[in-house]
Amino acid sequence: MATLVNPNLITDLQKFGAADVNACFSCGNCTAICPLADNDATFPRRFIRLAQVGLTDDLVTSKELWTCYQCGMCTSRCPQEADPAEFMATARRYAIAKLDRTGIARAMYTSPVAAAVISLVGLVIFGGFFASVKATAEERLVFGVPYEWIHLVGLVVMILVVLIAVFNLAMMARATAKRDEVSAKSLFGSRKAWGNTLRAVWYSVGVESLGQKRYREDCEDDDPKEPLYRRRWLIHFLTVWGFLALFAATLIHYGSDIIGLQGAAVGVVALVARVVGTIGGIAMMYGVTWFMINRKQKVSAAAQHSAPSDWLFLWMLWITGLTGFIIEVSLYLPQDHPQPWAYVLFLVHVAIAMELVLFLPFTKFAHVMYRPVALFFYALAKQRSAELQSV
Repeated sequence: MATLVNPNLITDLQKFGAADVNACFSCGNCTAICPLADNDATFPRRFIRLAQVGLTDDLVTSKELWTCYQCGMCTSRCPQEADPAEFMATARRYAIAKLDRTGIARAMYTSPVAAAVISLVGLVIFGGFFASVKATAEERLVFGVPYEWIHLVGLVVMILVVLIAVFNLAMMARATAKRDEVSAKSLFGSRKAWGNTLRAVWYSVGVESLGQKRYREDCEDDDPKEPLYRRRWLIHFLTVWGFLALFAATLIHYGSDIIGLQGAAVGVVALVARVVGTIGGIAMMYGVTWFMINRKQKVSAAAQHSAPSDWLFLWMLWITGLTGFIIEVSLYLPQDHPQPWAYVLFLVHVAIAMELVLFLPFTKFAHVMYRPVALFFYALAKQRSAELQSV
């Protein structure tokens, strides 16, 4: 099969933030110093070479692209100042845009104006959707529009985004499986295959995605070593889990409304949602605040470069947490005269939270769906390598 070469790959990558890596002469320092590089993952030197020769498909579909945590050690040791750490981050942005066939991800990554407009449109759609959920038969209009129309548009947009996410993830998994020669038979064809598959799932989801084992071990090599309260793995862990807790609290709240709970059950569910949301909000606000401080102060190689989309993502997370706390405080205010601002703020809060979730295939949050799949194939490759060595 012929290999397609894209002579403009590096030029295209630069639109997503990468420095000119043509200075790289493949000395290998970056791979030698990388704490995650091994026989099955010889990055980042190989990825820079893929970009230099224009092998777009090989770059986008490589599982190792998502196993990098951008510690910055490669950049600090690069004699040519080619900034391989930023190149890896840029390559992931490029891969997200390349895997997304709608063009939304590319627009959000390469145009700050487009990112702002798309985010604003999403905010209006999702805010209107949640307003329509709360509307009654007597309240025929929401923002001057029949609430049935808003509700329908919101549902259609949500369904489309979910389908896009599933399609993008399936295409990534299919391409990676093809490159690694992983078939359905090798995954499920025997008891041994099932065992290897389940171990790979546990590694990718439990050990790495949730436990962040490699991320924590990677951070042990930081020089100078950051204090625990601002370690990269910790603030990443708190940000991700805090957001998931806030999302869970929102689902609990709306789920109780949809089910139509009555009596004491309403109070119990409300209390659970409030506790989960409070803990999650504190965790996420802490993590996001330190992410923003680190990027502002450029405390490490990983924080030297920030794309506008990165800042937009962080600010949306931060606003989600802040509005959540303000809403919680408003619940303790006198309720004789409900404040209209509290309701509007609530709509803003849930709209941004839902936008972050449903815009997952187009933003930095796409790491949440692509990284576990990449780690799954990485675990399979490690198993296969160990089996060959034992023969």
